[in-house]
Amino acid sequence: MFSKKSDDGYKKPLAGVEMKTIAYGDNTLMTEFRLERGHILPRHSHPQEQTGYLVSGRINLRIGNFIHEAHPGDSWCIPGGVEHEAEILEDSIAVEVFSPLREDYLP
Repeated sequence: MFSKKSDDGYKKPLAGVEMKTIAYGDNTLMTEFRLERGHILPRHSHPQEQTGYLVSGRINLRIGNFIHEAHPGDSWCIPGGVEHEAEILEDSIAVEVFSPLREDYLP
């Protein structure tokens, strides 16, 4: 699968969050998140492992009981089943890969 950059196809699952699955295969799925300053992604968990990279902005990422202030170029890996949340400190863009793929994120 190959995907070209486009502003089309973004979904808004929560206030301050836009997301778009940009590529996927049989076992992984990659999503771009556009995150608006001042919003919070509420605490949640899912069975998929989630590996992320902060392209721009700044977020407080809580994984379990650990809080990390992420800056551009920082990355993380959240094991499946572990609760996590994010506080958006600046307008941000993050790219995250989920494995196994998230059926609910398929376009």
